[in-house]
Amino acid sequence: MQYGSSGGGGGDTSKTTKLERYNSYIRRVNSTKLLQASSKLLFRVTLLVALLLIFFFTLNYPPLSPSSNHAALHTSNSLLSSAFYGAGAAWEKQVRRSSTPRRPNGFSVLVTGAAGFVGSHCSLALKKRGDGVLGLDNFNSYYDPSLKRARQQLLQSHQVFIVEGDINDAELLHKLFDIVPFTHILHLAAQAGVRYAMQNPLSYVASNVAGFVSLLEVAKSADPQPAVVWASSSSVYGLNTQVPFSESDRTDRPASLYAATKKAGEAIAHTYNHIYGLSITGLRFFTVYGPWGRPDMAYFFFTKDILHGKDINVYVTHEGDKEVARDFTYIDDIVRGCVGALDTAEKSTGSGGKKRAAAQLRVYNLGNTAPVTVGKLVGILESYLGVRAKKRVIKMPRNGDVPFTHANVSQAFRDFGYKPTTDLAAGLRKFVKWYVGYYGIESRVKKENHEQSADD
Repeated sequence: MQYGSSGGGGGDTSKTTKLERYNSYIRRVNSTKLLQASSKLLFRVTLLVALLLIFFFTLNYPPLSPSSNHAALHTSNSLLSSAFYGAGAAWEKQVRRSSTPRRPNGFSVLVTGAAGFVGSHCSLALKKRGDGVLGLDNFNSYYDPSLKRARQQLLQSHQVFIVEGDINDAELLHKLFDIVPFTHILHLAAQAGVRYAMQNPLSYVASNVAGFVSLLEVAKSADPQPAVVWASSSSVYGLNTQVPFSESDRTDRPASLYAATKKAGEAIAHTYNHIYGLSITGLRFFTVYGPWGRPDMAYFFFTKDILHGKDINVYVTHEGDKEVARDFTYIDDIVRGCVGALDTAEKSTGSGGKKRAAAQLRVYNLGNTAPVTVGKLVGILESYLGVRAKKRVIKMPRNGDVPFTHANVSQAFRDFGYKPTTDLAAGLRKFVKWYVGYYGIESRVKKENHEQSADD
C-alpha cells in the first residue's frame, strides 16, 4: 500500500517538472524576442542620431573655399575650434555682414581689441564711413569687463560684430580668414599698463609677443595678404632724454617690461615684412585719453578718487623734484591717425606665405606735441568736477614709468596729414561729461558745484 502510494506521487512530480521546463522555455523565448526588439530599436535610434548629427554639421559647417591654403587636417580642427566659439551658419552670417564694406572700394578690417578703448573708437569711425569692420576681443579682466561689454553694445548698435576669442587661438583666426578676405588688420589687442607688468609679466609676453606672432602667422598665409597697422607705444623710447621723441631716436633702452614687449613687436614686424612681404605700419601712441577710456589710466582714476574724496598721488622725479609730464593725446586725434595709417598703407606683396617683392614698413608717433604736468591735469579736473582734490606729492616709484613724454609727429603729418586738434582742457571736458553720465553721478557733481558757488 505504501509502495502504491509512493508511485502515485512520482507521477505528479514528473508533470510539475515538465510544466516548469515549458514555462522556462517560454520565458527564454520571450526574453530573446524582447532583446531582439530592443536591439532593433537601439540601432534605429543610433542611426537616427547619426543622421541628425551629419545633417547638423553639413548645415552649419559648409565646406571651406577651394582657395583655402591650409591642409585638410587643419580645416577639420578649425571647424572644431569654431564650433567651440559658437560658430555656425548664423554666426558666419554675422561675421560676413559686419565685415562687408558699404562704400565703393571700402576696406574690410579685422580690428583686434575691438572692445578696448582705442579699438572701439576706431571700429565706430571705420564703420560710420562705410568700411566693413569685424571685431575680435577676449574680454579679459585686466580692468572692469563690464566697461568692455558696454562698448560692445555700443558697437552692436552700429552693426559691428565682435567675435569673442583670443589672438593666440590660431584655429579661430584661420576660420575668420577663411570666411572673410580681409584687406586690412588694425591690431590693437595688447596687455597694457606699465605697472601691472611687475605683477603678471607672463601676460605681457603671451599677448604682446606671442599673440602678435600668431596674428602675423595667419596674415602671412592669407591670400590675399592684408596690410597690417598695429599699436606700438611711446614707451619704447624708454630712458631717452632727447626731446621731442622722434622715430629716429634710440629705442633699445626700455624702462619696463611692457615697453620691452612693444619694442619686441617692432622687431617682429620687421622680420615678417622682410621674409613674407607683409605691409606693416607701427603706431607709437602717446598717453591716449577721452570718453570710454581705460580705468587704469591716471586721468580716469583721478576723477573717480576726487569724486569719492580719496587721496591722489602726484608724482615728482627723484632728481630735482620735477613734476611728471605727459603728452596727453585725445582719442579723436588718435583715431584720425589710425585711419590715416590704414588709408595710406600699401598692399602686402606676398602670396601664400611667399614674398614677391619688397613691402612697406613704417613706424609713426601719434601724440599731441604739448606735454602737460600731472599737477595741471589735476587742476583741470578739479575745475570741471567742482571738487578740490586731496593731493599727496610723492617720489615716482621705480616701476618702469618714465618722467615725461613728448612726441614729434612731423612724419605722420607728412605722410597722412596727422595733426592733433584737441588740447587737454577741451579733451578732459568731454571726458568728464561722459564719465558723470556713464556712472550716473551727474546730479551729485551739479549739487557740489552749486554748493561751492554758494560758499564763494
